[in-house]
Amino acid sequence: MNTTALAEAVVAGAAPAELEHLDVPATYRAAHLRKDEVGLFDQDEPDKDVRRTLHVGEVPMPELAPDEVLIAVMASAINYNTVWSAMFEPVPTFAFLERFGRSDPRHDLPVHVLGSDAAGVVVRTGRAVRRWRVGDRVVTSPAYVDGEDPVVQHDGMLAGDLRAWGFETNFGGLADFAVVKATQLLAKPRHLSWEEAACNMLCASTAYRMLVGERGARMKQGDVVLLWGATGGLGGYGVQLVRNGGGIPVGVVGTPEKAELLRRMGCPHVVDRSQLDGGLGDEKGWRRLGAEVRRLVGEDPAIVFEHTGRETFGASVYVARRGGAVVTCGSSSGYAHEYDNRHLWMKLKRIIGSHGANYQECHEVNRLISLGMVHPTLSAAYPLEGAAEAARAVQLNRHVGKVGVLCLAPAEDLGVEDHALRERVGEDRLRLFRQPL
Repeated sequence: MNTTALAEAVVAGAAPAELEHLDVPATYRAAHLRKDEVGLFDQDEPDKDVRRTLHVGEVPMPELAPDEVLIAVMASAINYNTVWSAMFEPVPTFAFLERFGRSDPRHDLPVHVLGSDAAGVVVRTGRAVRRWRVGDRVVTSPAYVDGEDPVVQHDGMLAGDLRAWGFETNFGGLADFAVVKATQLLAKPRHLSWEEAACNMLCASTAYRMLVGERGARMKQGDVVLLWGATGGLGGYGVQLVRNGGGIPVGVVGTPEKAELLRRMGCPHVVDRSQLDGGLGDEKGWRRLGAEVRRLVGEDPAIVFEHTGRETFGASVYVARRGGAVVTCGSSSGYAHEYDNRHLWMKLKRIIGSHGANYQECHEVNRLISLGMVHPTLSAAYPLEGAAEAARAVQLNRHVGKVGVLCLAPAEDLGVEDHALRERVGEDRLRLFRQPL
């Protein structure tokens, strides 16, 4: 790959003083969309293959704002927002960039650099940045907010101009360099490799807010929690958080192989959808699911962990116990949900909307990861040149856990600093999702 002197110095482990004296390149390599390809897919096209629209090549380097940091990205990861972006759904992300460009013209470009996760090294800081220095090893959190908005002091996710970095902003993490606000940075867990560290923050922090945070379902000890997609990016962290917090996880998966992975994770109760008689499209299917959960744990779920959307939402509302909660953060199978409202109002259930995580919640879950209490769910790592193939794997659900992308890191398993903690945690746990199904 073509690299700059600054990128090569980062990879070589150069000291901060050397990094500060090397020039920032005028362009850099990135996975990006092209504005002139919006409309490439027909509206009713059955397979909007993201490999047609996700490109890797040189893009212009932006100037830093005073509260921003430039990081050299060692590794990144694919999230479902990358898939939506490359499909130009539900709207082309260039609409976000045009709107943002009214207040910050840097973002309104004919290319959109994607990626909402990253691990790397700080190489430049804006003049207003106080807590971070060149040479710091960091991971990124995805919430891009205005620190001068008063509501951010209460909960950054309520900010009127909240944006998902690398989705509703430009200069995301699937690149050799990325631009982030200083308030997105957290210290990289020292026992993890670059790709292991890069795959966690968006999904782990989202799951934390949904289940543990005071603005989510507020799980308590003994709560039965039904988790859809329990071996996926979100579900894999959700299962760990439920177990750590004294809850009773019931993981839902779609194949016997994924069911076995769940058991290896220590999830004691598993529902394999492929073994249920019939689908989940009507109340008969919902009842079969509810009966299976009660057979496993003896009661209905106090909390249903929702992110799949249209396929499962009716079942989620139905199976939650009287007074229980459905907490939802997304709709990967479709946004338009149908459910029987009688099962919500007559049984006093709640639907809790949850989006991302604020900076404190990201700090809390990164602390758990740094202590070795929550583990990466990385299942594969692609080179940056293969970012489109990595996104395709997620689009087709050919993966478990998270799919990583090596950016400047020349190989996997680099970047580990605390080998003693890694040994205590154990390679089997850290690499669980990379073991063959």
